[in-house]
Amino acid sequence: MLKMFVNVLTCLAFAAVVQAQDSSLLNLLNDSASAKQRTVITGTFKATQIVNTPTVEAPAKKNLQFMIMHRFGKVNQGGYEFFGLDNAVIRFALDYGITDRLAVGIGRSSYEKVLDASFKYKLLRQQEHGMPFSASLYGLIANTRLKYTEKNYLNAKYRTMYTTQLLLARKMSSALSLQLSPSWVHFNLVPKPEDHNDVFAVGIGGRMKVTKRMSINAEYNYMPSGQLVTGDHFNSLSAGLDIETGGHVFQLIFTNSVGMIGPYYIAKTEGNWAKGDIYFGFNITRNFNFRK
Repeated sequence: MLKMFVNVLTCLAFAAVVQAQDSSLLNLLNDSASAKQRTVITGTFKATQIVNTPTVEAPAKKNLQFMIMHRFGKVNQGGYEFFGLDNAVIRFALDYGITDRLAVGIGRSSYEKVLDASFKYKLLRQQEHGMPFSASLYGLIANTRLKYTEKNYLNAKYRTMYTTQLLLARKMSSALSLQLSPSWVHFNLVPKPEDHNDVFAVGIGGRMKVTKRMSINAEYNYMPSGQLVTGDHFNSLSAGLDIETGGHVFQLIFTNSVGMIGPYYIAKTEGNWAKGDIYFGFNITRNFNFRK
């Protein structure tokens, strides 16, 4: 009887141990699956610009990014202007990460002497086995200091313009990332009543990784016709090569847009690729980390 009792206790103890192990294993698998679902996809783009269009990326918390955007003259200007290299416009920008989701920035362009301020907020972040895409909201306000010799009465209010963009991106694979960018531009003043103060456009862009530190980028911003009738307007088409060098990202660029912020490359692109109105240039970004 005692032997039978001991055997029964042994079987019960063994069953309890097996059940506990199964339960622990199940919990471990569930925790692992939950953690896997919460894994955020990073590095959708290596820079905060595809070419001209902002990406969903932004400086992390307590990170300061310094950017130089440089565009030479038109390639079709010929040898006398050294195919555009004798002329150039430039933009300097500083962007700072207040949190890991919110960044703010300021910039200065030599083209039409524009000052700008911007923000970018990460609404959604792509997750493995979870959220299928990333989304950021981007806003910019710009003011040109260009002196209108014929319209000296124009004050800062009339020289101000705005851009709002919803940036939707997905990292399709380790090599390919795509982004869709519905955009709205508002001008406080337009040349003629027939021109719209509010301009709507949509951009598409992407990044294809070719080596560990190099990728090919391209973007196209489509503005439906009829919104601006004064002057020549073309859709912005740009392509470039990204080279990552440690703390720097160096982008070599060809574009038909000389302006480097939303109101200009979306609504004021006057270059025609078919006629050789192509601007060669580059973007350089350098990141400084102030987090301990």
